[in-house]
Amino acid sequence: MNDHLIYWNVDPVIFQLTETFPIKYYGLLFVAGIITGFYIVRNIYKKENIPVEKLDSLLSYIIIGTLAGARLGHCLFYQPDYFLSHPLEMFLPIQNVDGSYRFIGYQGLASHGGAIGVLTAIIIYCRKHKANLLWVLDKVAIAIPVAGAFIRLGNFMNSEIYGKPTNGNWGVVFVQDDMIPRHPTQLYEAFSYLFIFIVLYAVYHSRKITVRNGQLFGLFLILLFSARFIIEFFKENQVGFEDQMTLNMGQILSIPFIIAGVLFMVWRPKNRNFTSAA
Repeated sequence: MNDHLIYWNVDPVIFQLTETFPIKYYGLLFVAGIITGFYIVRNIYKKENIPVEKLDSLLSYIIIGTLAGARLGHCLFYQPDYFLSHPLEMFLPIQNVDGSYRFIGYQGLASHGGAIGVLTAIIIYCRKHKANLLWVLDKVAIAIPVAGAFIRLGNFMNSEIYGKPTNGNWGVVFVQDDMIPRHPTQLYEAFSYLFIFIVLYAVYHSRKITVRNGQLFGLFLILLFSARFIIEFFKENQVGFEDQMTLNMGQILSIPFIIAGVLFMVWRPKNRNFTSAA
């Protein structure tokens, strides 16, 4: 019986803007996630009586940090041999095909690299604008899971980063790749991230829970990367060398973030001004 199978065969390209420039669901969902996250943090800024103009500047830093970090993370964590010998393709959305470069978009973005990029961008922003680092991290952390959920939906539309075979008569068949029922790990992550957003948003608005600046960010790190660590057990490895590893690259990269989250939860800065509102 195939009553519990979903056959997924959606063309990831919505339409061709030009012959070499496709408009894809992934790109639109990526942008939608950034915009949705922006408006979530914008409402928080208004509630805290922080000028929204400061957030407009922060958004530029975060977008650059996300793209640069995610791209470099994929190139260096998953395909270092190739990209170190093709450095131009690491920074530009092109690929050398039969001796000529073609626009293909950034095919390969690593969420762990994106996380490092966002953190670096926020640190630079706070230093330049003399903003409170922990306060900003807490507020941005509330919105990041929503952006992550949109991105994973984009992966689902691309029929990529899917799970291992379910070995049963249930699951999603990604027709463009094979006819094997698989775990839709993109959806597992997307729904997990939405749940994490609800938890963080509830903690932020709760009058019964008191958290220091930095603790909400710590809780975010623990929840999101623990979910990522667990879901990786059901996900196909992205590159061949992971097949020889007990834990795959995604799990190994998640561990430092979880540890950092615990440290943020228990750390008490001596400088009280450092933990005041922005």
